[in-house]
Formats: sequence, C-alpha cells, structure tokens
Amino acid sequence: MQALDKICEDIRTDFENKTALRDEALRDARQCIKHASLAIRAIHRNEETEARQELAQGRELVNHLRLTLKDAHPDLYFAGYTQDAVKEYCEAELTVAMILGLPLPTPEDLNAENPAYLNGLTETLGELRRRCLDLLRPGYNDEVERLLDMMDEVYTQLVTMDYPDAITEGLRRRTDLARGIIERTRADITVAYREAQLAQKLDQLSRQLSAQVS
Repeated sequence: MQALDKICEDIRTDFENKTALRDEALRDARQCIKHASLAIRAIHRNEETEARQELAQGRELVNHLRLTLKDAHPDLYFAGYTQDAVKEYCEAELTVAMILGLPLPTPEDLNAENPAYLNGLTETLGELRRRCLDLLRPGYNDEVERLLDMMDEVYTQLVTMDYPDAITEGLRRRTDLARGIIERTRADITVAYREAQLAQKLDQLSRQLSAQVS
C-alpha cells in the first residue's frame, strides 16, 4: 500500500502541473483571440499601425503556446480552445494581408497547423465582405472588385480540400457557408455598380439638358 501511496502522489503531482499548464493555456488563448479581434477591428478602421501591433502580440502568444505545449503536452496543444486561438490569429493575419494587398503568410510563417490555417482562411471571407460593404457605403468603389476576386480565389482553393472533418477540423461546413457570403457580396457589388452607372448617365443627361436650355 505504501507503493500505491507513492504512485498516487506522483499522479496527483502530474495532474496539478498539467492543470496549471492548462489554465495558463486558456488565458493565453483568450488573450490571443482578443488581440486577433482588435487587429481586425483596427484594419477595418484603416489603423494599420495598431493592427500590426495587435498581430505582434497575438504572434507572441501563439509562439508561447507552441513552445510550451506542442511537444511536451500535445493533448493540451491540440485541444479545441488552443487551436481556436490559433485559427483566430490566422484569420487576423490573413485579413490584414488581404486588405493591404500584401503577400499571404504561409502556415509556416504563422507557426500554425494546416487545419487552423485553412479554417482561419475561410473566416476571412466574412471580413472581406464587411470591407466591401464599408467601401460601398458612399457608392461604388473599384477596390471591391479586387476583394471579390480574392474571395473567389480563396473559395476556389477551399473547395478542393475535400477531406474528412477529422483531418480538416470542420473545414467543409465553413466552406459551404463561404459560398453564400461570396454570392451575397457579388450581388451587393452588382447593385452598387449599376446604381453608379445610372447616376453617371443621369448626370450626363442633366448636363446636356442644361446646355440646350442655355
């Protein structure tokens, strides 16, 4: 029985250490998601410097999670809350790059696993739609065509990832939702473009009539 006492004491120590690591990982994951959200908000406000600062802080947290957990405690690293944080960080990095017209970072650049990267990529489509709607508010803007082309390219790549959910971590469901986002955005852009053309023609007609009267 003394041997059992020692065995159980060692197990308790291991559980206590792992619980402490889990609690720290949860805090890091929450902070990472917060920084990712703030980076996206900043880039929508055209605050590039602030967006980059938030991304830098998110990157530190992702790297810390990877260093402390991936090799020593893979069960904690690949837990849902940890990979959700990495996904949100990837979404923020990719969204900022797309809006600024920069080369897209790779999974290796972001220290992210492929499923987290791709699931983050699908969620950029919602942010690009938001960007398009912001640009369309004053009227049609050529920039929305570039963003729509990028959305189409992302979707074209995502639909080729036809693998089991156990491998992609739910990518297919997000990809299915992405198509609707793109089609609604395309419709909004088409309406804005036609309204801009109509306004231009009405303005030309008004000028012609004014010239005839004078």
